[in-house]
Amino acid sequence: MLPAAEAPPRPRTTSTIPLAGTGEGLAEVAAALARAVGGASTARRPSGPLPAGSPQDVLGAVTSRLGPAVIPGTGVGPDAALHRVARLLVEQGIDLTHPFAAAHLQPPPLAVAVAADALAGASNASQDTYDSGPAGIAVERWLVAALANLAGFEKRADGVLTPGGSLSNLMAIMLARDTVARRLGIDIRTDGVAALGKPVVFCSELAHFSTHRACAVLGLGEAAVRAVPVDADRRMRPDALVEMLAGLNADEIPLAVVATAGTTDFGSVDPLPEICEIAREHGMWFHADAAYGFGALFSDRLAPKVAGLQLADSITVDLHKIGWQPSAASVLLVADGTAFSSLERQVDYLNPADDGEQGYDGLLGVSLQTTRRPDAVKVATTLLAYGRTGLGSMLDTCHDLALHAESRIAAEPELELVAGANLTTVVFRYRGSDELNGALRRDLLRSGQALLGRTSAFPDEPGSPSVTCLKFTLLNPNAGVDDIDALIDLVISTGRKLAHQEGAA
Repeated sequence: MLPAAEAPPRPRTTSTIPLAGTGEGLAEVAAALARAVGGASTARRPSGPLPAGSPQDVLGAVTSRLGPAVIPGTGVGPDAALHRVARLLVEQGIDLTHPFAAAHLQPPPLAVAVAADALAGASNASQDTYDSGPAGIAVERWLVAALANLAGFEKRADGVLTPGGSLSNLMAIMLARDTVARRLGIDIRTDGVAALGKPVVFCSELAHFSTHRACAVLGLGEAAVRAVPVDADRRMRPDALVEMLAGLNADEIPLAVVATAGTTDFGSVDPLPEICEIAREHGMWFHADAAYGFGALFSDRLAPKVAGLQLADSITVDLHKIGWQPSAASVLLVADGTAFSSLERQVDYLNPADDGEQGYDGLLGVSLQTTRRPDAVKVATTLLAYGRTGLGSMLDTCHDLALHAESRIAAEPELELVAGANLTTVVFRYRGSDELNGALRRDLLRSGQALLGRTSAFPDEPGSPSVTCLKFTLLNPNAGVDDIDALIDLVISTGRKLAHQEGAA
């Protein structure tokens, strides 16, 4: 890099179109946002986390205010467009900062992360090649190394950011497929998936559906997935996995086992050390889907729940769950970076070999994407801002709220506790029919008063019939015990109202 005094002067441009890439452009972004936010300050924010009304009413209101679905010949101008969209998002959107927003693994994002994300977007850098954005590449490499260190991986580890946990899981199973194929002397790129015979992927019966979808996309077929029963704590049973492996046909190849570190509904963590031992004995890839549970490593209190995570061959991390990032902020970590070898590509117009030899390379060879925005910037900024202790404190607060919800639900005669707080979720039901519980959630959605999750689960022993349940997913570190009590009171009063209507019908 030339010294500042010797750097050539920046060419001047006479264009008046506001562009975001310069310092002046960033100032215009900030000013435009300030004007939009100021214009939206008079918007009528719903009193609850969602606008009241039916889906047809709410979606229709947004569509009508956007105008006809035709690109206008003449635009209304940046300020008017931002003002209109800002009001729509405030009046008809979701408010995840509301303490009654408790449905999904979808936290209110940290302001510093949103600001950093805007900075990253303003550069329009890409992670594929050095000359598409060197700073973003360095930030992602730093972030991957920091997360790998937190996971307990060694220096040969590597990783990549992806558009979500489903894509991280897909990449993990793809790397498993390719790695096992190489051990068998098969090159998937030239020999094709059929050369593998009948690969089998194991996961618990409560694993995320993305495992099945990934196997379908990768040409293995959803039939390749074998669901392993869980125990009363909703954790994969190692003895059942061993039994299923022993029952494989001669032409079936045990490819991978996917353990879940934090199931979506229950936050339960499969017994990682035991599953790893079984995987090693059978030459399988061991993937840990820790999209939810990886954040437990920020907390001294909760980190022991994911003990054994460092034994995995790959780990899915979603920091737009526990991490309070605007989505998407998923990472696939691998214990050995050479696993990415099947993704390596050398393209003359992107990463010619002689450029790479001189260090002018990027992250094209670790991703299924080419153009890829620098999502690592917001995460790295957050880690620098709050550190492990700061994020761990936020998680401990949310865990405390979940423990309080568990205790309060267990004490209410009209409610039935189905699963307590492993991490930040609590599953329960209003005592009554499945139809009543489904209607209760929809009633709160329609009124806009509260946003609850819904699932089905066995309330007693594994194998017992599943029933419709409600779920709190508590990821708002600014919420308090009083908010949880008020939310539970609202659930009970709504349940009573609907039970009365059901009895009168």
